[in-house]
Order: sequence, then structure tokens, then C-alpha cells
Amino acid sequence: MAFKQRYLLAIVLVFLLIAATACSSGNGNNGGNNGAKPDNGAPVNSGGNASEGNAAGDGGNAPEAAIEPLGKYDPPIEVSTVRIINDTYKFAEGDTIDNNVWYKAYEEELGIKIKNDWVVSGDGVGGPGEQKMNVSIASGDLPDIIPVNANQLQQLIEADLVMDMTDVFEKYASPLTKEIMNADGGYAMKSATSGGKLMALPNTGSSMDGAAMIWLRSDWLKKLNLPEPVTMDDVYRIIDAFTNQDPDGNNKKDTVGIALNKDIMGGYAGLDGFFNAFHSYPGIWFKDASGKLVNGSIQPETKAALAKLAEMYKNGQIDKEFGVKDAGKAGESQGAGKNGFSFGQMWNPLWPMVSSKDNDPNAEWQSYPLVSVDDQPARPQVSLAVGGYYAVNKDAKHPEAAVKLMNMFIEKSYGEMADPNKYGNANGLEVFKYAVEIAAPATKNLDAHKAVTAAITSGDASKLNPEQKLYYDKISSWLKKEDGTNERWAYDRVFGETGSFVVIDKYVSDNLLMNNEFFGAPTPTMVSKGSSLKKMELEVFTKIIMGSSPIDDFDKFVKDWNSVGGEAITKEVNEWYQEQQ
Repeated sequence: MAFKQRYLLAIVLVFLLIAATACSSGNGNNGGNNGAKPDNGAPVNSGGNASEGNAAGDGGNAPEAAIEPLGKYDPPIEVSTVRIINDTYKFAEGDTIDNNVWYKAYEEELGIKIKNDWVVSGDGVGGPGEQKMNVSIASGDLPDIIPVNANQLQQLIEADLVMDMTDVFEKYASPLTKEIMNADGGYAMKSATSGGKLMALPNTGSSMDGAAMIWLRSDWLKKLNLPEPVTMDDVYRIIDAFTNQDPDGNNKKDTVGIALNKDIMGGYAGLDGFFNAFHSYPGIWFKDASGKLVNGSIQPETKAALAKLAEMYKNGQIDKEFGVKDAGKAGESQGAGKNGFSFGQMWNPLWPMVSSKDNDPNAEWQSYPLVSVDDQPARPQVSLAVGGYYAVNKDAKHPEAAVKLMNMFIEKSYGEMADPNKYGNANGLEVFKYAVEIAAPATKNLDAHKAVTAAITSGDASKLNPEQKLYYDKISSWLKKEDGTNERWAYDRVFGETGSFVVIDKYVSDNLLMNNEFFGAPTPTMVSKGSSLKKMELEVFTKIIMGSSPIDDFDKFVKDWNSVGGEAITKEVNEWYQEQQ
């Protein structure tokens, strides 16, 4: 992408390739077949009861047996939605967001014609897409299927503009859809629930896939005769050497020790992993010693991590220009060989590290688990993996169509009839993004890693599903030196025997993931004060790291955070938490 930060969300939609291409986890639970008998194509009320006749023409309510998760409407129906896209949406000649392989499949196989009421490019937080949707919500001018974030969903619920999908989902969702959308223990579905009613379909994903890890240039490590990172002291030595010992060998002091983006947390070159090494968990809610939920941003461990970052910045080990570089710009620097260390995520080889490999064939990257500042293990923080919600307009004539669209995405991505080469990543195009609704299973990528590496070891790929076979073929061709394309190297660095999922597997096996314990709808004070609190946090943390504010300003920040709204939010969060017990 023009390398804005949201490129990453898209890359993690390479990870819906690694979560939608990388997401063909065919487990044999076919959620209905594409040759299903036509089912009731008539309107369904919020209780999910079909009415006004069915495709078979019986003129009455359809019997339960007639309901097919992928049944075709005859005659076809039209369903409206809106689309928020970004620079990573690329199309083959003749295709558009209004006319593509997914929209054609909807019409040909489900009898659903999709109409985009509007399309906006710019999916960042507070960007054009979010602004346009806010205007639509305020005006009440809404399509049948409404893609929203958590705040917007809450607004729709409070305004009584969306339909209760509880019974509709139960009746029309395929077994595979139900399995995948509840694979995280049901947390994603609970996050879309209000008053015990399912008010939207969540765009589910994998929280473990977002866990931070260490990425470093292993060729530089070997060249400088440095040990692999086992302690934070090892990390400090590596970062210092990558800053001061000319790791690229060009006789210039033009490298920085650690990559960082202006948002500090999240995305490529965020410092989530650095904070976690100090047992600090900014931005998430976790239980303290008393059993109450507290916010990680205001804890003493966060102050200790910031103090160390300020020291490193002063010593030139952090990019002096990080304050004006988004994740895309930080990625460009790494691709250009200016950096060899970052706290990143499992998908980083696909971007930006593949660019590093393109520019320098000798570049090698290796992932490692987070290390700790003391004798307690570092626990990577993870949050509920929901990329958004698909609400259904209360006035929609066919609310069940939203469930069928989800059934189709899940079937074509993870079911027995999965075809990732057509519906996932086709000829270098991330066509899975064209789908109106998207969801991914929680363990899909880890399962793919295990299956692929087992197949590589045994030489038997017969048990792999289509998506896993795709990875197997790419990695095998790289290992056998049949294809030296760096894209294949990148897949090996993710799914291969020493890839990033080895780290994820360790986190899961050792029960190290630190989950965000709050997964409910935004509380009232979050809605009114959350953005200003986040802005204040970023400003204070940035100034402390850059040295323009002393570390003790953190204490003032904690007091201000509480007084401006944080104390009220903490109370609301704990009230919600007690209701979950």
C-alpha cells in the first residue's frame, strides 16, 4: 500500500490469507453444498421464521428441513451494503469492488445480487470510511448489511436500528460457520451480543496470531558474533551492536537498533513486545492481585519500560524520526536495510521483510519468543480478534441473507469445497477482501503450520487441505531450490519448520498469552472519553521516549488519566466484568 499503517491490517489480511487464504482450514465439516436445493427465499423476521412462500412454491411457511445454509433464492434477491476499502485492494482487468469473483458467486450460487450503496477508500481509525459510516448512522440512511466497528454497533443498538439475529443465525448458520465463529470459546460472538441477543455477526479472527515476538537479522547476528536473545540484556546488546557496529558493512553509521512507528503500540514496529518484557500491558485490561480489572497503560511496569526506552532513544538506538513515521514508513526503512531488529508479529516476513530480502539476497530473518527483564516469563498481550461487525438493518427484508453470505465465505475458504487459488489469493491478488463478510477460525494458522511441517518431514502432503497444500508447495519449492522467489522464502519464515508459528506454538503450549479480559461493547465513558484518553497517552509516551518530558511525567499522566475519565471507565469495566462471572 502507499504504506500507511493500515497496510498492516491488510497484511494481516494477507493473514486472512493467513486468515482467509491462510484460512482454508478444511476440517471436513461442510456447511452445506453448493448444489443445495433452493430454500425459502422469503423474508424472515427477527425470530427467523420464514414467511410468504418458498422457492419450491408451497405458498406457506417452509418446514425446517427445507432450510439450507447455502440454498439459492429463486427468483434472485437484491441485498445492499457499503464498502470501506484501502490501497491494498487490487483488481484484475475488468473487475471492481462492484463486480468481482465473490459478487458473481453470490449471484450464481445463492441468488443474491449485492448492491454497494457507497464505496469509500480509507479504512484507518477516524479515516474517511469511518467518517462516512458515522454520517450514515446519524442520518439513518443504512443498507441491509452494515459493516461497523464496536462503537458504531453500540450506537446502532441504542438507536434500535438493527435486527436481533439470534434465531436467524441459529436457524441458517451452517455447522462449520457455527464451529468457526465460536472457536475462540464464544468470546467474539459474546462481543456482538447485547442483552442476551446477537445483534451482529462478528468478523472473527485469531488472537494468538497477534502475539508479539522478536524478529532480527540473523545474518547480522552471525556476522557480529552475537548470541541469540535469551534475556533482555541479550536484547540490549544486540540492539546496541546493530546501531554501532556497522552490521551492514558499508562503513557508515546509518543503521538503527530497533524499529518503531509513531503510534508506539500495534502494527508493524510497535513496541507491544518490549512492554510485555517488563510485564507491562498497555491498552488492555487484566486482573490485579485483588481480582479487579486494571488498565495496563497506567501501571508502574509501564513507567519502567518507558524509562528504558528513553535511555535507548538518547543513545541513538531508536530511530530519531519515529515520531513522524507510520508503520508503512518504518517498514520501508527495514526493507532498505536500515534496521535489523523489531518487536513484530508472525506475518512480518510477508511484509516488510520480503522487501529486505529483495534488496539484499543475503538478508535472513529469524523469530524468537519474547524474553523477560526478570526470572518470570514474558507474556505477550493479545486482545479479542474481531475485525469488525456485520449488523443487519432492522428493516431488511432478508436478514437470513447475511448469514448465507457468511456461510459461503466460510465454505469457500475453509470447507470441503475451499478454493484459495480462486477465492483467497489469486494470481497475487488478495481477492478474499472482496467478500462482503469475512471470518476466520482461531487456530487456523497454527494448525496449518503443524500440518505443513509434518508433511514436509514425511514427504506426504495427501492429508493437507487446499490452503495448507498451497503453503506446502511454496515452502517445498523454496527448500528444494526449485523456485527462489522471495515470496516462498517468506512463507517458510512463517509456516516452515523454524517459522514464526514455532513461537506462537510455544506461547500456546506454555499458556503464556495475556488476554485482554474486557471484550464487551464500549462503556458509556469509553465512547465519550476513550479517544481523548488514547491521544493523551500517545502524546505523553512519545514525549517521555524522546526525552522532551521527564519520566516522572508518567505519574502526572496516571492522575490525569483517572480524572479525565479513566476512573469512571475502570468502574464501568469492572461492573461489566462482574456480570460475566
